[in-house]
Amino acid sequence: MPSSPIRKLAPLASLAKSQGVKVYHLNIGQPDLPSPQQALDAIHQVDRKTLEYSPSEGNASLRVALSRYYTRMGINVFPEEILVTTGGSEAILFAFMACMDPGDEIIMVEPCYANYISMAVTAGIVVKTVTSHIENGFALPPVEEFEKAITPATKAIMLCNPSNPGGTLYTKEELYQLRDIVKKHNLFLMSDEVYREFVYRDEPFLSALSLGIDQNVVLIDSVSKRYSECGIRIGALISRNPEVRATVLKFAQARLSPPLLGQIAAEASIDGTEKYSRECFLEYKARRDYFIDALNKIPGVFSPMPEGAFYTIAQLPVDDAEDFCKWCLTDFSDSKETVMMAPAAGFYGDPSLGRKQVRLAYVLKIEDLKRCIEILGKALEKYNSTK
Repeated sequence: MPSSPIRKLAPLASLAKSQGVKVYHLNIGQPDLPSPQQALDAIHQVDRKTLEYSPSEGNASLRVALSRYYTRMGINVFPEEILVTTGGSEAILFAFMACMDPGDEIIMVEPCYANYISMAVTAGIVVKTVTSHIENGFALPPVEEFEKAITPATKAIMLCNPSNPGGTLYTKEELYQLRDIVKKHNLFLMSDEVYREFVYRDEPFLSALSLGIDQNVVLIDSVSKRYSECGIRIGALISRNPEVRATVLKFAQARLSPPLLGQIAAEASIDGTEKYSRECFLEYKARRDYFIDALNKIPGVFSPMPEGAFYTIAQLPVDDAEDFCKWCLTDFSDSKETVMMAPAAGFYGDPSLGRKQVRLAYVLKIEDLKRCIEILGKALEKYNSTK
């Protein structure tokens, strides 16, 4: 089981804080925007005498509300095609265990969300990777690379769109190419679409459930990011394949039920939050526009412009980005302030490919991002002068 590149340096950050250093967290996608007020109100107004189990597939009313949400997003999904999970993480794990046996293979585009690899290890799944590159904004690798990676043991392709960690938004043409590969080899396409509301390219978002391969698609979702509700741990697995749903339900029954209070908050967040969502989108876009421009003005730093989500991978002028990230927490501060970043090596199947890179989450207000840029510039200058 690999350590999480997002959280592995947390003990060093805690030690720095205990010594009076302020740490700006660019390492984790924890939004600082407020959750919808109606979600907070729903929790305050809970009048149950018993906090009971919910159905293993999730509360019926939440599934109906989610169905309405997907319809607004242009994805027609019936409530019975939705299973509520304990965060998107559980949806990923259930998808792996339901659709593959231990020893089966799944293809992922690296760099990929590090917990995909951890979940694959948990399920006994073998990860094969095809590599995308920072030079072209982590565009989808050529079809030929996927074909090379496919073996008789391959059962699925995993995609995050828009992408964590690189902020890539895959084009319609790229998704159609994946569709054709999935059809040709009768694979599952597991599509993590948690960041669908944060698309900065001026075109509609295209869901994997709109590719015409309904029986092969397993969609992963979560309310964590779009409603700033990471802590309520509510996600969803959506599939039009009844056999997939029936198998996932067995795993859902084995863990009993998703969080009750989380479901109450999530359901309250879904309707009537269009203005809230628009304001969040505009805020993240403004943060992206400032942050990426400022990053690229630091000598030796390169970051492509993300077209979705709220992450970027940046190339730094260092030989070992993980060593630099640790040093920022243990040996450096500017006016008792420093930054915490996620070493990008942990997002690659081949860690050497991300040795000089970090993943950064622009989830802080612009005032704080400006300070982060200042600190990062000074840290790189001092680090390189001492090496």
